[in-house]
Amino acid sequence: MNIRIFVAAHKTYKMPTDTIYQPIFVGTLLHNQVPEEYISDGTGQNISKLNPNFNELTAIYWAWKNDQSDVKGLVHYRRYLSKHPSKDFSTILSRADIEEILQHDDIILPSKRHYVIESNAQHYKNAHYAEPLDVLVEIIRKQYPEYIAACDQVLKRRSAHMFNMFIMRSSYFDEYCEWLFDVLFKLKDSIDITDYDAREARVFGYLSELMLDMWIEKNGYSYREVPVQYLEAKKTFQKGLNLIARKLFPNREKKTHF
Repeated sequence: MNIRIFVAAHKTYKMPTDTIYQPIFVGTLLHNQVPEEYISDGTGQNISKLNPNFNELTAIYWAWKNDQSDVKGLVHYRRYLSKHPSKDFSTILSRADIEEILQHDDIILPSKRHYVIESNAQHYKNAHYAEPLDVLVEIIRKQYPEYIAACDQVLKRRSAHMFNMFIMRSSYFDEYCEWLFDVLFKLKDSIDITDYDAREARVFGYLSELMLDMWIEKNGYSYREVPVQYLEAKKTFQKGLNLIARKLFPNREKKTHF
């Protein structure tokens, strides 16, 4: 089984030595040079120039259009899917781990993030502009009505699989990307983000995190959750304060869930 896990990065960073992990430099058409050991998301069929709005989705798109591996996935240069958290690469998923899990489940996902005091929809709207989410729902309702029940269920939940990190067989990967990018390109043509600041301009990357769970819910695919390994310190306390502040003071400056 040919396995390739793309490690999305926008800067040079330490990388795993396991050959199933392939660094991919995102937004490369907006940069002067790409590190020698990295794949460029600006080759082949690509949307590299959309990276400021699509985040790591430019790497996912590249993998969809240009890679023929049996199993494909995405992690981040500072976040990995692991057996248990550590501060190095010793516990990230290996080829054997992935092969074993995919014998029993369709998809490997990071453990859910729980919001407790608000739904996924409320959390999104407290952290970002509301219009893109509302328009996304309407596009799904009109263009993919078979997805609207799953869409509503995911938005009402108080937990979600975040970060756009996953591993799955290529057939599932291609199916997901076909739906994901069709919806997002329709959304891109339907909203005006000209006046968004750099953080809010990443809107399509943010929304896609919720769309992954919608796709899984609608199609009934099985999944295995594994811990997220952070190579840098998490700002858990500050994230908690931001969450509470957004709830109590909805008109204050918005901070994302990252």
